[in-house]
Amino acid sequence: MPTLGQPHSTAATALITGAADGIGWATAQCLAQRGWRVALLDLRTEAAQARAAELGPQHLGLGCDVSDAGSVQVAVAAAQTALGRIDALVNNAGIGEQAAPTLTQTAEGFDRVLAVHLRGSFLMTQAVLGFMREQPRDARGNRGAIVNIGSIASFGGIPGRNAYSAAKAGVLGMTRALACEWAREGIRVNAVAPGYVRTALVAALAERGDVDARAVAERTPLGRMAEPEEIAEAIAFLASPAASYVTGATLSADGGWSVLGAPAQALAPL
Repeated sequence: MPTLGQPHSTAATALITGAADGIGWATAQCLAQRGWRVALLDLRTEAAQARAAELGPQHLGLGCDVSDAGSVQVAVAAAQTALGRIDALVNNAGIGEQAAPTLTQTAEGFDRVLAVHLRGSFLMTQAVLGFMREQPRDARGNRGAIVNIGSIASFGGIPGRNAYSAAKAGVLGMTRALACEWAREGIRVNAVAPGYVRTALVAALAERGDVDARAVAERTPLGRMAEPEEIAEAIAFLASPAASYVTGATLSADGGWSVLGAPAQALAPL
């Protein structure tokens, strides 16, 4: 099993999937800056290890395919062995939707999106819960926190993004079910639902013409996309003891997108 550069400490620990880039990397940086020890999990092993090295020797980078139960079990066990405990899990791993009209989409493409976003969140959570439930409770009775990543697509329809919308709606339903099941065990489960964020994934969609950045800004009450660091702050809050009485909640971090009840033209011009 991998080991860290120092013995287990009393610092809080977190596992983050899809941690080599975007929101996952921003979250890893955010938590590390607050003194957390972080295990960065990513399908690209070398990228995860390189990111962990950037943060320092007390952090860990691991390869993990969140859609594969065996890969998840190995990665979570390795992280727990190296870190000593798991205080938080951030289910961030995700992939882009197949860019095609519904009648030309494939079942394989649909299944792949659900496998990463929804099945991956389930498998990671299932693996982590077994460790969390054996950990001592803190002063408020909590043993750990799980933060899932939803989306504005969890609430509203985005034409053509069938698998992504289904997966992200499912993530919120699973969040609520898990929160109720595990609350008495001292494990909190919440979700963050971002709007459009300036990540490499969104940049790729924009380059293909699947996202109109100007139109997004005009439709968003705050008038811009989010930066990954802003979503990381919301995730860090829900993972931290500051949210000790919050479970089953979804925190929208979308610049007001989901609450706008009028045409975009009703907003002041940019």
